[in-house]
Amino acid sequence: MENKNWIKAGEKTKEVLNYARKLAKPETPLLEIAEKTEEYAEKQKLKFAFPINLCIDDIAAHYCPIKGDDFIARGLLKIDLGISIEGCSGDSALTIDLTPEDKHKEIIKANQEALEKAIKLIKEDPEIRINMIGKIINESISSRGFQSIKNLSGHEITPYLLHSGVNIPNYDNQNQNNLEEGIYAIEPFATYGDGFVKDWKNSNILMLRQRQPVRGNAQKILKFIEEEYQTLPFSSRWILNKFGKSSILSLNQMEKQGVLHHFQQLVERSGREVSQFEHTVSISKGKVSVITE
Repeated sequence: MENKNWIKAGEKTKEVLNYARKLAKPETPLLEIAEKTEEYAEKQKLKFAFPINLCIDDIAAHYCPIKGDDFIARGLLKIDLGISIEGCSGDSALTIDLTPEDKHKEIIKANQEALEKAIKLIKEDPEIRINMIGKIINESISSRGFQSIKNLSGHEITPYLLHSGVNIPNYDNQNQNNLEEGIYAIEPFATYGDGFVKDWKNSNILMLRQRQPVRGNAQKILKFIEEEYQTLPFSSRWILNKFGKSSILSLNQMEKQGVLHHFQQLVERSGREVSQFEHTVSISKGKVSVITE
């Protein structure tokens, strides 16, 4: 895939994320933020690498609003999204403190610094050992009295695959392998809690797992998913908007059959708030660039 697609994906990811951030005012419905952000991207004929994640407080990742959702922007709000250009995907996230007293400013600062230090380390040595990235992230966050989340990580990105091959840890996981040329999402999470997440409710985010025969209305929905998203995640709301209410039964059928994977919401296991910041970096011929910056 030509490098220009990665560059454009990064630029557009940054642009759309900044647009979503402007919408995220206290008590704004999460569904409104999601739909307006999607409309903004669609007007430019942009495709999402995955549905916008809007996660409040102890929900660390994997929540996308659906119709009838009455959740509003409040507390510690994470916005995580990516734009895909012909399968080349940017991935970026930020956290906003929507409390009246701005009580989460210290954890946000710690999280931002951890991301900055990790990227600086990679720029200084593009072949840095993978565990050293996690080490600097963990030390940076813990030095300010918080915990990095150990069972969430950054990841390599390849065309049409957001999580591909290499994981970028948020602690020293003893992986002595060196970074190689490629595209990587550096994604530290910080929390007041004990530093681990657990599965919770369904997220409304699905992904094609395997192709196999399906029946009835599910056939045309599966064909659409294969053509429109391939192996990239998508929102059940997008399918509902296109195919109507009956499509939910088809999605459930395909999930039970193993055709689709439904991501679970990930929540901090001790119930404490979580912060997240993320950028996508490109390593090519010894040069490191932050394509979502």
